[in-house]
Amino acid sequence: MRSRKILSKFRRVQGEKGFTLIELLIVIAIIDILAAITIPQFSAYKNRVYKSEAKDNLHSLFLACKAYWAEKSSEDACTTAIAAQNGFQKSSEVNVEVTTGPETTFAATATHTSDSTVYTMDSTGNIS
Repeated sequence: MRSRKILSKFRRVQGEKGFTLIELLIVIAIIDILAAITIPQFSAYKNRVYKSEAKDNLHSLFLACKAYWAEKSSEDACTTAIAAQNGFQKSSEVNVEVTTGPETTFAATATHTSDSTVYTMDSTGNIS
């Protein structure tokens, strides 16, 4: 009696279908295609973030220097140290340098450590 129950369960399991090898290979191929699309997009997003962070640091530096010049004289040179005293906080991954300090001839550059693009800011606040 017990062996008949086991035999009938075995016959039911034997008739059930599972995934075939081809179905599994198709699923793996679809996952590979999706990964091939998303990985380059992720890299492009990271590069955009690096560029944005460098530009944001330049803009913050310029605003801090503007505050310094409003308080002092526009003929005084603004440096990153002076800008830091006026609220400028440089990101750890961005290198920022003031090349010319007075307000009328102000110029600064910024680069992100993970990107080779150099951005410059002029005395009007334009970033290129």
